[in-house]
Amino acid sequence: MSSCHLIIDSCCDLPPQVVDRPGVTLMKFPYTMDGGTFEDDLFATASAEDFYNAMRKGSEPTTAQVSLATLTDTFTAAAKEGTPAVYLAFSSGLSASFDAACVVRDQVLADYPDFELHIVDTRLASVAEGLLVYGALVQHEKGMSAAELAAWAEEARCFVNEEFMVEDLEALRRGGRIPASVAVAGAALDVKPLLNIGEDGRLALTGVARGRKKGIKSLVDYYKKNVDSGGPSHTAIIGHADCPKDAQRLRELLEKEDPGIMILECSIGPVIGSHVGAGMVAVVFWGRDKRDNLSVADRIARKVKGDK
Repeated sequence: MSSCHLIIDSCCDLPPQVVDRPGVTLMKFPYTMDGGTFEDDLFATASAEDFYNAMRKGSEPTTAQVSLATLTDTFTAAAKEGTPAVYLAFSSGLSASFDAACVVRDQVLADYPDFELHIVDTRLASVAEGLLVYGALVQHEKGMSAAELAAWAEEARCFVNEEFMVEDLEALRRGGRIPASVAVAGAALDVKPLLNIGEDGRLALTGVARGRKKGIKSLVDYYKKNVDSGGPSHTAIIGHADCPKDAQRLRELLEKEDPGIMILECSIGPVIGSHVGAGMVAVVFWGRDKRDNLSVADRIARKVKGDK
């Protein structure tokens, strides 16, 4: 029996049937496409194939952060319910939604001073955020308190490992997620870029591959190098932006490498898809501690600030 209210957002890119659970609220990011404004409902009412085909034909969808009204309504409803709550927010390194949520929380707590609301910056996006949310759903159903679940998420986010391949960097450049110079260089080299999400929640270019087959093999190599080897079985998420054959190939290679692996396959939703474009494929899993990759200067800075 859950003892807290779990709030998540649609940038987790999990299937709608996975997150539709008692005590869980989904906040939907908005996006605009071909003159219309829509809510990202994890493709519950729209087709991933239609969305990405529109992008292939030239549509350039745009996104925005969760509205202040949505944040206010969601937090106020939770406060009126009275159950302690946790919001697992899309990375502050990629959106201002986390900061907006903190502002709205303070406003709601002014009216409901006894309400307990924790907001966690996941520093993750898409199916990487999804893996953290998936783990949080399990802990939620085990009965963790709000404070325990928030503390769990703040530690667990550091062990979510991800790498993804995109067809090109143009959509990321257009959305301001990477510098234009990086996108131009990638296009000039005619390669498939490989990226991950750093410990700070921002995108980082990790390498390139000559062709999609080599790119998929690189994702498997990344898994082999970084997966947690301490358990008898592993859980991974494969995310893809309307490239099911690539997702199937990735699944086959992962299952060959790790016969005990448990894989959840997800479609990349329209908000994340607006920034990565059709053809993105990702692997996400529990692995090494990202904090181990911090530079000496960053580690010193963390100690000075008192951070972990």
